[in-house]
Amino acid sequence: MSFKKFLKRTAGLASIAVVAIALFNFLPSVKVVTLIPNLGKSEPTNSLSGRVGSDGPILVVKIDDTPPAHPQAGLEDADVVYIEQVEGGLTRLAAVFSSKIPQVVGPVRSARISDIEILQQYGRVAFAYSGAQSKLLPVIAAANLENLGAQRQSPEIYATDPLRVAPTAMMLQARKLMTNAAASKLPIAQSKPIGWSFGDGPDTGTAVASVKVSWPANSYDATWSLSQGRWLLSQRGVPDLSASGLQLGPTTFLIQLVSISPSEYHDKVGGVTPFSQTIGTGTGYVLRDGLAIAANWNRSTGDQGTTWFDKSGKEIKFAPGQVWIALTDKEPVFTPKAADAPSPATK
Repeated sequence: MSFKKFLKRTAGLASIAVVAIALFNFLPSVKVVTLIPNLGKSEPTNSLSGRVGSDGPILVVKIDDTPPAHPQAGLEDADVVYIEQVEGGLTRLAAVFSSKIPQVVGPVRSARISDIEILQQYGRVAFAYSGAQSKLLPVIAAANLENLGAQRQSPEIYATDPLRVAPTAMMLQARKLMTNAAASKLPIAQSKPIGWSFGDGPDTGTAVASVKVSWPANSYDATWSLSQGRWLLSQRGVPDLSASGLQLGPTTFLIQLVSISPSEYHDKVGGVTPFSQTIGTGTGYVLRDGLAIAANWNRSTGDQGTTWFDKSGKEIKFAPGQVWIALTDKEPVFTPKAADAPSPATK
């Protein structure tokens, strides 16, 4: 290479270096990350379910769980669903919504004393229900709940479905209710972590095909679906379908063994209202990814959330998605997963 060519190439490289330095000094002022929009970003997830979605105001709806109430509406959009025992050994649901508020939820039914203790860990939630025993109403009014029961709202919010029969015909217009609450600037809590978190499954657990959870007058079966990655629910052997036609089922199914005892409250025909104790410690099972993990749960005070640990004391992470919590005092019955058929090479 001649000396003249060498000088030309050196001058060219120097020019490139000057331009690069100038560009480097310019980029911070226009935020380099904006040039690559997805760099270092991930979709937000809801703290209660781990679903893709934001943390929004919390709405809790009491929902009838008797056969005439089916199919129920809106449950597939709940982040968390509690199954509670009520009078006569039947069950009722408390559905917790935050990442998405559906148009319609129901059928809506009355509140129970167990609700106050269960919901305390979420903060001041919007509480939607059809009424309560007169003795319980002042207790609800004094609790840290935004009381949005039917007795305080118009028929446009708690509407009667003409295709249903009372007392399982009241349907909550949930989006209208929450729009009105926002317009009134009611102090409704936003969802936040309340004890559990989401992540990879544990190394421990027993592979199960299904589980039956029972109360004196009802039962649920949860069957693992590998193709859908969730536990498909049935009641009394009948698939638990929502009004949309979807079979209900969480990705994480909790069986929380609790003390259930008679309370001082009674329904209008004299049935004693049971109280499910959810503050304290106890045992149970965390079901995810086709596994049942024997667990301990802990909730030391009403304001604190519920944490779940395996028998070695390690936190059990939940699978991202809807969470159902069965509050019962009866041990569940598990159906083990059938052994995989041996391949021709191993016969």
